[in-house]
Amino acid sequence: MKLDELIAIDVHTHAEVSCRQPADANWQPYEDAANKYFKAGKRPTIAETVAYYRERKIGLVMFTVDSEFLIGNKRIPNEEVAEAAAANSDMMIAFASIDPHKGKMGVREARDLVKAGLIKGFKFHPTLQGFFPNDPIAYQLYELIAEYKLPAIFHSGHSGIGTGMPGGGGLKLKYSNPMHVDDVAADFPDMTVIIAHPSWPWQDEALSVCLHKPNVYIDLSGWSPKYFPAELVQRANGQLKHKMLFGSDFPLIAPDRWIKDFKEAGFKPEVHDLILKQNAIKALRLDQAA
Repeated sequence: MKLDELIAIDVHTHAEVSCRQPADANWQPYEDAANKYFKAGKRPTIAETVAYYRERKIGLVMFTVDSEFLIGNKRIPNEEVAEAAAANSDMMIAFASIDPHKGKMGVREARDLVKAGLIKGFKFHPTLQGFFPNDPIAYQLYELIAEYKLPAIFHSGHSGIGTGMPGGGGLKLKYSNPMHVDDVAADFPDMTVIIAHPSWPWQDEALSVCLHKPNVYIDLSGWSPKYFPAELVQRANGQLKHKMLFGSDFPLIAPDRWIKDFKEAGFKPEVHDLILKQNAIKALRLDQAA
């Protein structure tokens, strides 16, 4: 990334529309529910997302979510996201999403992607993938991530996906309590762990894990900052000012809206650049890659 040319780095953006495969009907009810929850509209392609961020001089981390095991929808290929990042390496990096249920085949895929230099981290969504982060089923993937000292983002808290569907679409919120990530951070100190989203209804657990473990960060995606709990803002202004990351959850929340609300949400001026950019440079080790 050309860090000097970027005003911010969004560590949480989604690849939503593939240019290689048609939309999957199995996923449509979940997308419809998420659109209703977030009041979102038409989803952009990967190329449209990149163009949107380039126009704003905002760097981005993009990933898909592999929910093939639990939901049965075909994921967007990790390679498609990685190729977009390679073509826009001045302002974009790719994370891979591999469901831990894929076992050794998943580890093989992960190692191939890392060794080829195609991806710079991983994304896990315990609720959509149906596993506790501290389940040994995932540890062989974590061992690889720690071996290469890469970051991994874990969804936490409530899920807009499935909200309002009968039975929540079969998705179980218990998997995304951030306290389960505490074991991972303790067992893999060389792995940077990013807890995604304000972790309602487990916000205090997330703050505790982040405060306790040097390798844990929190990304502030998925909510407008004007709705952040007071405790989160207080910690971001104090003890955890170097551990908070800008993330939007694009396209469900636009960075324009997020940044505007962030500047009006009680964050001290001296932490703005830390949260918008500098903390991400450290967490993603971008200064070492520059």
